[in-house]
Amino acid sequence: MDQKFIRNFCIIAHIDHGKSTLADRFLEFTNTIPERKMKEQVLDSMDLERERGITIKLQPVQMKYKFNGYEYCLNLIDTPGHIDFNYEVSRSLAACEGALLVVDATQGVQAQTVANLYLAIDQGLEIIPIINKIDLPNANIERTTKEIINLIGCKKEEIILASGKTGFGIEKILQNIIEKIPSPNGNTSPDATQALIFDSLYDKYRGAVMYIKIVNGELKKGDIIKLINKNTESEILDIGILHPEMMSTDYLSTGQIGYVVTNIKNISETKVGDTITLLKNTHIQPLHGYKKVKPFVFAGIFCKDSSEYNILREAMEEISLTDSAIEYEPEKNHGLGFGFRCGFLGLLHLEIISERLTREYNLDLVITTPSVEYIVKLKNGKEETIHSPWELKDPSVVDSIYEPYVSSEIVSNTEFMGQIMELLEEYHGIYKSMNYLEETRVMLKYEMPLASILVDFYDKLKSVSKGYASLNYEYLDFRKADIVKIDIFIALKPVEALSVLVYRQDAYKEGRKIVDKLKAILPRESFEIKLQAYVGGKIIASERIPPLRKDVLAKMSGGDYTRKLKLLQKQKEGKKRMKNEGVVDIPHEVFLEMLKR
Repeated sequence: MDQKFIRNFCIIAHIDHGKSTLADRFLEFTNTIPERKMKEQVLDSMDLERERGITIKLQPVQMKYKFNGYEYCLNLIDTPGHIDFNYEVSRSLAACEGALLVVDATQGVQAQTVANLYLAIDQGLEIIPIINKIDLPNANIERTTKEIINLIGCKKEEIILASGKTGFGIEKILQNIIEKIPSPNGNTSPDATQALIFDSLYDKYRGAVMYIKIVNGELKKGDIIKLINKNTESEILDIGILHPEMMSTDYLSTGQIGYVVTNIKNISETKVGDTITLLKNTHIQPLHGYKKVKPFVFAGIFCKDSSEYNILREAMEEISLTDSAIEYEPEKNHGLGFGFRCGFLGLLHLEIISERLTREYNLDLVITTPSVEYIVKLKNGKEETIHSPWELKDPSVVDSIYEPYVSSEIVSNTEFMGQIMELLEEYHGIYKSMNYLEETRVMLKYEMPLASILVDFYDKLKSVSKGYASLNYEYLDFRKADIVKIDIFIALKPVEALSVLVYRQDAYKEGRKIVDKLKAILPRESFEIKLQAYVGGKIIASERIPPLRKDVLAKMSGGDYTRKLKLLQKQKEGKKRMKNEGVVDIPHEVFLEMLKR
């Protein structure tokens, strides 16, 4: 196909601003999908996506549209909106020449709107601004227009008003895509063949399926190809377009987006960002590709039933084939048994993976409290990276600890700024700037420790802003922090699974919270149980669980007083001995309860 009739574009927006609904209308308007097969979120293939109403995986689709007497090929890539799936957005952008910037008329510009816009600008894409959901009664078109103009510097008449629900503005958007987004500009010679792998998936019948964009040249069925970075050779068994289901074609030419199936069965060999070329083209250099995704959030995944460990291991292997962002390695926990220490891009990413494991593999899981990665510098000059409190060495050999910082952007109404700034200060935020999007809307920029915003910061932010605030953050660097490890002792014995890393200033409060909770949930024994929280060998909080009292005199029907005293003394000595020597068998449920905040 002549590349001047090809347009490659994606939709970018904050979460829940209507990307998938707009995509549905495009497919409907272009008759890509028959009316009888149409359904909501047609490009969202996962059950989780439909239930939650969010896009998790990018999804390409090809549409045909006639304009001014010519038929155009429009390749759309639908992208996620949530911060945890930014890596999916960046991959989509690399395969496109333009982007539709969608903003909800009821919410205006949000933090993720800004973040995704900057990603598109960095890629040099043509931006088409769209105000969506104008049919809603609380739509504020005037305010949203001002925010978009202030954000990207466009003219008012360049902003398209639309409704993904009613279909208003869809035709105008399609026409703007053809008129404003440039066509691909590549070398059509087969000797220059370069194709970018922007995603891949695993099919249990066909093996590895690669989603590609032909940057230069062409690929056809039967070609012997090479993946340059992996240095893997294979034959193209099938090639085609996504409609959105796979449709075989004879070839793909310069500028087209489609899929390739080869005789490669191991998806790990089809690395996202790799370059495909013909085996005979020995002079071809790899394309720029993508930066390796770095996980920020770490948590342990364990089975409640230890016999299911092998099922969990196989499940992790299969899921990692379709999600290149997850990292995992085997781990043994004193209280939870065998499992995996996993790295995620955020809490939603963790939640999605754990839910997939539960649904698709019928596993009953335990997820440990999420933590971040720390860099520990030792007094001997060596440096270590840790992901769990129990990995931290003795304080006497530790010189300093460094934690990850992020640059955060919070967008909200001006009336909530006071409460939001107080919250940011409470969570160790460092103020950087404040920018007004319009008179009543402002964007705050703060630098914050990633650990401080992991668990409940977002919920509190929504609470103090009455649901209006939005958050985006990206990794900055590692900075020195005054962090200590709280060791928990039960019956004078350390329990590694309960240890935590906290700021020194919060140690007493957190230590007290832990021992109080243990006292409330730990079953009583026939001897006294001491609960202690230590920091560097010093007790910072302690409690005791009193022993159960057994009536040793209950079966005595007679006898003198001295016999009763002898029995009571024997009981007393036994409890004293057990107090020092008794072993507390901590129930599995206690560990589960302690994981809850």
